[in-house]
Amino acid sequence: MAEATITVAARLDRLPPSRHTRRLVTLLSLGGWFEFYDLFFTAYIAIGLFKGGIFKPTTAGLFDLQGFASFVAALFLGLFIGTLAFSWLSDRFGRRSIFIFALLWYSVGAFIMAFQNTPESIDLWRLIASIGLGVELVNVDTYLSELVPKSQRGPAFAYNQFIMFTSVPIVAFLAWQLVPQTIFGLDGWRWVVLIGSIGALVIWWIRRRLPESPRWLEQHGRTAEAEAIVADLENQIRKDGVELPPPEPVAGETERKTGAWIEMWSEAYRGRTVMLVIYNLFQTIGYYGFSSWVPTLLIAQGIGVTKSLTYTFIIAVAAPIGPLVGMHFADRFERKWQIAWAAAGIAVFGLLFAQQSSAAGVIVFGLLITLCNNWMSFSFHAYQAELYPTRIRAQAVGFVYSWSRFSAIFSGFVIAFFLGHYGTVGVFSFIAGAMAVVFVVIGTFGPAVTQRRLEAIAA
Repeated sequence: MAEATITVAARLDRLPPSRHTRRLVTLLSLGGWFEFYDLFFTAYIAIGLFKGGIFKPTTAGLFDLQGFASFVAALFLGLFIGTLAFSWLSDRFGRRSIFIFALLWYSVGAFIMAFQNTPESIDLWRLIASIGLGVELVNVDTYLSELVPKSQRGPAFAYNQFIMFTSVPIVAFLAWQLVPQTIFGLDGWRWVVLIGSIGALVIWWIRRRLPESPRWLEQHGRTAEAEAIVADLENQIRKDGVELPPPEPVAGETERKTGAWIEMWSEAYRGRTVMLVIYNLFQTIGYYGFSSWVPTLLIAQGIGVTKSLTYTFIIAVAAPIGPLVGMHFADRFERKWQIAWAAAGIAVFGLLFAQQSSAAGVIVFGLLITLCNNWMSFSFHAYQAELYPTRIRAQAVGFVYSWSRFSAIFSGFVIAFFLGHYGTVGVFSFIAGAMAVVFVVIGTFGPAVTQRRLEAIAA
């Protein structure tokens, strides 16, 4: 029988809530802030791209590069490549190192994209920049799940996404003010892109104050470094005046294995992998089907450009509210059911949104969709990172998450097709069907994770 020992994981999981842990999560989240800024400016600069004659709202053919759907597809193709092909870098070189590398990659690509003038060149640089984002999104989820104690993972992911989602009203406000303008000879949409690109350069400074993941270090045999980081965390928490409970020794956790891609298809993890692939193929239809298209959908409902941007900004203000509320409830209810019921909410409120023409109706149901979208977001980002062991966490999460990006490459064209032929009712009927699949697959096949140790979930 394996001897029970006090591991780095055991010492981490007994840490109580503290200001120091919150500071680390804040620093990590500020890095992710620019990722969300980039992801969500897609919807808000759309009108500027239409105004400049670069893209059209709908497509003449299903895969017409002149249509805005190609810009959306370029984003998600880059995210697909980044998550599928490069997420293993985090398992190989560490969470902290890849944190800075990926964001610098994005920053350079986005800066160049801001000065392009044809659909083809904009799509190309959008794709290149998004590869960096794809790597970073997986890395942040992996990093965060390993750094915080088991009793704080849900609230930590909610807090993380609360900070990152504050970028949404900011980018919506900037687009509202800048997109209709031309400043120093540059169209306003280009300034929106440049602000995000330049802002991401602060990440190198944030990186210096973040430790490497102790779990990753211990898994790679760098036990002394891991223990030094945990000791520093413990000392910082004691300085906050918080008493530390004794760690719980657990048998069998000192075993080290080399992670391999094929392990996610072993008997222990194959069911989880298939479930998460199906989930990710469908969840992105609802999430980005609304967030990336909301101004365009409003215009299709007969709402003018100026009012559309105004309503979009008001709806965007609600983006951080879901995670903010979730900080207090994330670990009170099983995580998989939070995902499932949020998906059901997106389906119902989306169908009601499609029926609205008044300002009050558009805003109320837009806010409710946003609340459900972002509750689902912080819940599943925590969830999928919890289902695999440290040795393969980044590449496994990257693989399953990449299918949401693959789906979004094509779902944008399908949404454009439905919008052109069946209006917003057709779009939200398509979204509701996708959310029904999400509810069934997570509710039926998802394992329970809330308040459990990562090592126990992965066993």
